[in-house]
Amino acid sequence: MVIFIDRASPGDASEVLALQKLAYQSEAELNGDWTIPPLTQTLSEIQSEFETKVFLKAVCADKIIGSVRATQNSRTCQVGRLIVHPDYQGRGIGTLLMKRIEEAFACAERFELFTSTKSTGNIRLYRRLGYQELYEEDLSPNVRLVFMEKHR
Repeated sequence: MVIFIDRASPGDASEVLALQKLAYQSEAELNGDWTIPPLTQTLSEIQSEFETKVFLKAVCADKIIGSVRATQNSRTCQVGRLIVHPDYQGRGIGTLLMKRIEEAFACAERFELFTSTKSTGNIRLYRRLGYQELYEEDLSPNVRLVFMEKHR
């Protein structure tokens, strides 16, 4: 299996959004909330994110199988929506995408992200990559987020 990591373009928005909606179904089920933002995001909303964020994509056989996006404010890079197609999870693609997005923001002194407190696999991945829990916050009555950070 050959995987390429490359910068996504606005032309990839619909494919990234479709993958996002597929990948976040497990999160919705885990939290009992099908109204989480990754599932309700529209094509025009994700297209406008391309104006302010760097999107990376993992491609295998001309198909996007993973993605991550980030933006930098001051010296902090905010990483969001790491996604990997369910059929390709557990193969290091998420780790590779995270390493590449951190490389893309080489000037950042700090990285911040969040995930559901119920997403133990995600939390384990981020800890392995050097992230530590910072604080928790409720997104909805069913969803509690844990914010994590990593310093260079």
